[in-house]
Amino acid sequence: MRIATWNVNSIRARVDRTVDWMVREDIDVLAMQEIKCKPEQFPREPFEAAGYDLEVHGLNQWNGVAFASRLEMTDVVTSFPGMPGFLKGQEGPDQPLEARALGVTVNDMRLWSLYVPNGRALDDPHFIYKLDWLATLEKHAREELARNPHLALALMGDFNVAPTDADMGDPSFVPGLSTHISPAERAAFAAFEAAGLTDVVRPLVPGGYTFWDYKALRFPRNEGMRIDFILGSPAFAELVTEASIHRDERKGDAPSDHVPVVVDVEIEGEDDDRPMIF
Repeated sequence: MRIATWNVNSIRARVDRTVDWMVREDIDVLAMQEIKCKPEQFPREPFEAAGYDLEVHGLNQWNGVAFASRLEMTDVVTSFPGMPGFLKGQEGPDQPLEARALGVTVNDMRLWSLYVPNGRALDDPHFIYKLDWLATLEKHAREELARNPHLALALMGDFNVAPTDADMGDPSFVPGLSTHISPAERAAFAAFEAAGLTDVVRPLVPGGYTFWDYKALRFPRNEGMRIDFILGSPAFAELVTEASIHRDERKGDAPSDHVPVVVDVEIEGEDDDRPMIF
């Protein structure tokens, strides 16, 4: 079974290359971020024609998360407990929730598509929102695993954090001045490991970026960053047999600025003779 995450940066602009890639790479479940549309605007037909069911959570032309799956998805939720909201210029507990989280269960695996807030700047209220969002997500994951230590849980998506210096190759990000590399953000990311989750891709793919800005020839110069992850519980990590970062999807006409991250998982009793739809 192949599971992937991809910040598609507008699914309506990139539906054909997304579906083509999924079929070509035999993807069973794809977590998408930055779909940038409401559910009724999502281009469903190409996915459904290729054999995928959809779960979509989008509120406007910003953010938005979705799943496409060949397998049944159940227990669908559009937020995790305590997930903070945000509205520019507003403070307090009643801020509206953004479309940044979508949870589903597939084959007894609990999967999340997550689009972590960017943070914008170290002195911006969005940065505090980002840290709160990550802390609340970590709390939820920790509590989930405390209730069910054998849960195959995967947090997948765009974390907007480069957790080590090796994950940051964009020279415009400056320590002490820029988001994504601050000690607070890296500590928030490290907290997931303390909660029992590990980056299941890094042991199999130690290097490589997942994002390159469109500006200043960042991709040809390979000045990217690794900010898209699949963090898995011990039960999920045990299922992972292979992993890959699909760098070539940053090439070609009108690519997303992110590329897919993929893991192969071995499910007991899985039937590899299922028909492919082309």
